[in-house]
Parts: sequence; structure tokens; C-alpha cells
Amino acid sequence: MPSTARATAGATARSTARPRRAAAALLAAASLTAATACSSASADPGAVEVVVGYQSKTINTVTAGTLLRVQGYLEQRLAEQGRADGRRYRVTWQDYDSGAPITAQMLAGKIDIGSMGDYPLLINGSRAQEAGGPGTRLVSVTGYNLLGALNSVVVPTGSPAHTLADLKGRKVSTSVGSAADGTLVQALARAGVADGEIQKQNQQPAVGASALKAGSVDALAQFVAWPGAVVFAGEGRLLYDGAALGRPTLHGVVIRQAYGTEHPDVVRAFLRAQADATRFVNEHPLEASRKVADATGLPPEVVHLYNGPNGIATFATPLAPGLLDALRTDVPFLRSVGVLKALDVDRFVDPSYQERAGLPEVAPARITGTDEVCGRPVQDPRLAGEIWYEGEDATHPAADPRCLLRALKESAAKEPGRKVRAAYVPDAATGTRWFADKDQWVRDGDALLPFTTEDGSTAYLAAHSEARRLSYREALEAA
Repeated sequence: MPSTARATAGATARSTARPRRAAAALLAAASLTAATACSSASADPGAVEVVVGYQSKTINTVTAGTLLRVQGYLEQRLAEQGRADGRRYRVTWQDYDSGAPITAQMLAGKIDIGSMGDYPLLINGSRAQEAGGPGTRLVSVTGYNLLGALNSVVVPTGSPAHTLADLKGRKVSTSVGSAADGTLVQALARAGVADGEIQKQNQQPAVGASALKAGSVDALAQFVAWPGAVVFAGEGRLLYDGAALGRPTLHGVVIRQAYGTEHPDVVRAFLRAQADATRFVNEHPLEASRKVADATGLPPEVVHLYNGPNGIATFATPLAPGLLDALRTDVPFLRSVGVLKALDVDRFVDPSYQERAGLPEVAPARITGTDEVCGRPVQDPRLAGEIWYEGEDATHPAADPRCLLRALKESAAKEPGRKVRAAYVPDAATGTRWFADKDQWVRDGDALLPFTTEDGSTAYLAAHSEARRLSYREALEAA
């Protein structure tokens, strides 16, 4: 193999122990106590208390959780509210691995505001309506993907599985009732495999990731950021990209309506603080990725995969009609698998808090600038990539996959010691942003096309007889 390819491959592949150490730190952190509080209940008995349940490592909820907490936006907005009304406010943060325990605590009246994925929040609304009383309300969106790429299935790197159908009869770890579980069930059905034809292991994400590494399960079906973390650490490969399902997936903010009725100003302050965090992640994506990584123990390269410009997660707060239509479509499916009895979606969704909060529009983060190697503006998000070099405070835009590969190759030739933290490129079919050195590559004429999964590249090859499969190193050489 030529030295340039060898140097570049070494720079971008899992040649150091850093990704493995980061993944180990992630698993260790996740095993600690889930609930944390930033102040005791007795610290200020006269204050209005708001208890926020969040999932620090579910990083497409960071604008209502991790980043919101790190930046102190909620406390700032409540202090502003206190100056207006003369009241004192105290925030207690509680961190969980998934949405189910947040729902349980909300139904017990112990959490006032929580963020979770689409299936858990629908279950939240259903159980609250079933219990009677004011119930809960969906008041905003955090992160979403219009095709469903926030949920994925990974297998060990040496797994014999090439398609989702190959998991028939195998042990698959997931969190039952989660958005990832819903994606798994529906994707298996499309592949002709019934949910009962796999050996489903109901496990929290960290437990499932450890089980995959230990070889006690054959696959891990999870939500962000677990699939990316496992693949980045070199402990798995992407078997199924949720974008292949073509169904929107989202996370959102749910409140106890009794709390919202009693303290509407607190809810509006929360939404304004969430808008502050949304603006920050969209305007300063690399800095936001680093802050979230510092707070969670996740590798910053994995956070940036999802939360960076053109990332797998798009951050916006409005309850957009298309996303709400997706929720309505999800309800019959959740009823069919027995995880909820009924849900009046129109009653559950409440845009009034957003309307009264007067939230500004915030544009999603996009890769912009000029491609340094190909010498042209970066414009098409379906093609644009991004390179993050070690020791640099800014990333480098790439106009398309070939330009990205050329940049990596030339950098390795000119500066052999310059290490690549991560190179991101969108899937040629779904647009899912993924690690370039973990992609499946195809050459079709002059085009070099990346695919997140072998299944995706195989489908393209079947439809294009002149195309051929390339390894990552071969794609670098071809550039």
C-alpha cells in the first residue's frame, strides 16, 4: 500500500487508544447513580422549585438537558423572572439513561419538566391520560431527523450479519419501549422478520453496549449517541441506519400540566432557555460539542457527529406539523405492540406555552465556507463533509466526498504527523452523516460514494452494474 494511504488510514482509523478509553469512560459514567441534584430541598424553603429530568447522554436532547445545564441558561432566565415578580426559583436536575424513569417520576409528581424520545413521550402522554387529572403536555421539540437516523443497529466488527434479516434468531439488546426499539421492530418487519423471531434483551444502553463488547449479544439497537460511540471506539459497525426506514424521529420536552398551570412563567422561562441553548448549538457547534463531551464523558468526535453542522440531529424548538403528523402515525403502531392503550394527541400537544414565550426562529447549523483543496464554495448539504484535525479549534469544510478524501490524502502526504480526529461525510443515499473511515465506499465512474452500511452499498451496486466496491484505503487512493 502506498505510504500516503497508509499514513491517512492510520490518522483516521482506530490507531490510538483514545476512542477506546473514551468509550470505557462513557460506560463507567453511565453506571453511576442516575439522579443528581444541584441543591437540596432545604436550601431555600421559600423558593419556587422546578425539577428537570433529562438524559445527559441522549445528546439530541442537550438543548433541554446537558448543554442547557452546563450553560446555566435556565437559572439565568429564572433569575430574570425573579427580578420581574420578586420570587425566588430553585432548579433541581435529575439525570437518567432513558425516558421511562422520567415518565414514572412525572406521574408520581416528582419531576416537573422532562425530555425524551418520541415513543417514550407518547407513552408518557398515554399513561398520564389513563391516570386521569390534568395529565402531561408536549411543549417543544429538541432534536429530530426527518428520516429516522437517530436510531441505529450495530453489530460487532467481525459479525457474520450483513443485513437486518441476518439477526433472525439472534440476541439483540435494546431498551424496550424506546424510539430505538420502535425502529428495530418496524425495520425487522420490513425485512420479513417478526419481533418474536429475535431474542430481544431489554437493557439500558450502557448495559447493552457492554454486552455487545463482551459478545453476550449479537447486536445493539439504540438511540444516539450509543451507535456512534460503539463504532468510533472500533467495537462495532453499523448494520442498519434508521434513515432507511424513512420515518421522522424526534425528541421533545414534556411538562406536568398541573405544574404548568400553577407555574406558567417557569415553563415559559424554560422554553426561552431552551431557545438560548438551541441558538448556541447551531451558532457554535464545535464549542457545543466539546462542552457536551466534557459533561458526559462521550468522545467529542461522537457528539459532533450528531450535533455538528449537517449533523444527524437537527435542533429546533417548534412543534412542526410534519413532526406532529409522525407522532400521530406512531400511536397505532405503539397500540399494536401493546405499549400504550390510547392517546389523544391533540390534547397532549400544547403549543400555547411556546406562543406566549415569543421564541425566535433559529437556523440549523450548516457546513459553509470554501473547500481548501477543491477551491470552491461548500453549498450542497447532501454532499458536504467536514474534517476535524487534532489540536485545531476549527474544522475544515469539504464540498463533496471526493474533495474530502483528497484533503485527507494530501494532508497525510504533506504533514505526516497531522492527526485526524474525525472526518464526516454524508451517506450517498440517505444523507446520514457518518465517519468517513467507517463508511462503505463505492466507485461509480468518477464518483466516490460513501454509504453508512453494507446493505446500502449493496443496494446501489445492484442498481449500477458498472460500479464497484472499494475499501476506505482504496477510496483514498482513488481520490
